[in-house]
Amino acid sequence: MLGFMRPPQPKAAVDDLVAQVADGKVTLIDIRDASEVARTGQADGALHIPMMRLPMVADPRHPDHDPRLSQDKPIALYCASGARSGMAARLLRQLGYTDVHNAGGLGDWVAAGGPCTR
Repeated sequence: MLGFMRPPQPKAAVDDLVAQVADGKVTLIDIRDASEVARTGQADGALHIPMMRLPMVADPRHPDHDPRLSQDKPIALYCASGARSGMAARLLRQLGYTDVHNAGGLGDWVAAGGPCTR
């Protein structure tokens, strides 16, 4: 409750995440809406799971759980600015994921040399 009063989650070192995602060591999730992805493209290798679907798709007990998400593999999330991805990181931790990183926004990914697909 009162999540707006919590200090923001620190952003991960995106330079490191770019290499780790490319090597398959980290699962990258784009939590933006479909319209945002259509407008700006998406980080290469990212799973597109909109924020409102994340609680169901990430919960291993839910029938809509995505098997590509594992509590045993690091996960990084991004959105447009880093705010929603910070909230999503907290949600994943509540669901039992322990190695979760806020990668910030798509602009942070691009600035770190991360490739994108339109």
